Amino acid sequence: MNTDRQTRDNLWTLITPPTVWALHFLISYVLAAYACAPNVQVFETIGGVRIAIAIVTLLALVLIAIVFRRALHEWRTEGGSGFHNDEDSGAGRERFLEFSTVLLAALSFVSVLFVALPVLINADCR
Repeated sequence: MNTDRQTRDNLWTLITPPTVWALHFLISYVLAAYACAPNVQVFETIGGVRIAIAIVTLLALVLIAIVFRRALHEWRTEGGSGFHNDEDSGAGRERFLEFSTVLLAALSFVSVLFVALPVLINADCR
């Protein structure tokens, strides 16, 4: 297996998708709380906040999809995408990081969708 690769996976590539999800979670709920906290009327629509959260959601999904695609491509092209990472070498550790990044990116993608789901369902501050 060739260890001279164009990119090197490290912990930064591994933690990027969950970090994007966490920032999306924080921004979405702060925006919703800011829009709903001062309102006395619970049935007032939050259209502007819904659009802002939709934009933040799309941005987060695109960033996570880029990391997912890159990690999946690297994992599949180097060594045939096997699940065996039992080599005690730099290449084996990198394949493990690539596969872990693929799994975390997929989980983070679904998590972003679930965080944005209440905004799609609720049009007001109820």
